Amino acid sequence: MKNVPGKKTDMRDSEWISTLLRAGLLNGSFVPEKRIREFRDLNRYRKSVIRDITSQKNRVEKFLQSSGFRLSSFISDIFGASGRNIILHLIEHGRIDRASLDACLRTKTRNRMDEILMSVNGMLSEHQKSFLKILMGHYDSLKEHLTEVEKNLVEDMAPFALQVGQLSSIYGISTTASCAIVAEIGIDMNPFKTAEHICSWAGLCPGNNESAGKRKSTSVTKGNPYIKSMLCEIAWVITGKRNTYLSAWYWRIKQKKGAKKAIVALARKLLVIIYTMLKQGTLFDESCFEARRKSCEQKQLSRYIRELEKHGYHVEAHA
Repeated sequence: MKNVPGKKTDMRDSEWISTLLRAGLLNGSFVPEKRIREFRDLNRYRKSVIRDITSQKNRVEKFLQSSGFRLSSFISDIFGASGRNIILHLIEHGRIDRASLDACLRTKTRNRMDEILMSVNGMLSEHQKSFLKILMGHYDSLKEHLTEVEKNLVEDMAPFALQVGQLSSIYGISTTASCAIVAEIGIDMNPFKTAEHICSWAGLCPGNNESAGKRKSTSVTKGNPYIKSMLCEIAWVITGKRNTYLSAWYWRIKQKKGAKKAIVALARKLLVIIYTMLKQGTLFDESCFEARRKSCEQKQLSRYIRELEKHGYHVEAHA
């Protein structure tokens, strides 16, 4: 619509849009079928609940820090077995001694008992104990609610088990990530004519902002923030897997463009692969990339040989 010339005023612009609509020149927005939309509601709500749980964790940790208990300085996860035992003991007694701390700690955290004992050398008042109990109660209720949401997700995932299995064949994509991807793009790829169309819809294509011959910002478009963020998270996971095609491709792009642009590029590449897999009904096959790499190397080698022969050199291959 932007490429078709029209007037700038609102009234005439609306008339021009109406004319384009009557002529059938406007494409409709992507609206998946009802069961996909319902599955999407659950997946997006699950993400919101996880965000609420993270916020509640931060509230608990902030309250403990302000009360003089620096658990996070020596325990990586204060909501793990050891950290939770300490918090529950503080709620009940308001302070903790060495013997009680020894009973609360589990596994390797016992090796840092002296340091942990210094970090919890304080006392909670009655108000602080009751307030910490309220915070932990809300945290536990959120965890229970998340379990209920995930149970419903497993039930609603049954019709899409085949597509979820296809996407899970890509290393770095878990079942949860596969469900989130299916919930956003659906299982029918016909609404998207090509892989470039779905990349543009997801916001993984560079922008084209040029005025008076000057090229301005080329950052990616807004698109669908849910699928974009999920694919970028998966891309970060893939970068840590060595001796794989996608990981090697990322590190090669990173040397030229930097880490952030390389991650977005890898996310786009993943979406193209996912689009092709869902459209053709195939699983992820790493060997096809290896065959393509060898083909590209052979073409590059042939080009070098032709260039040398143009300059009068004779090239012979040796095993």
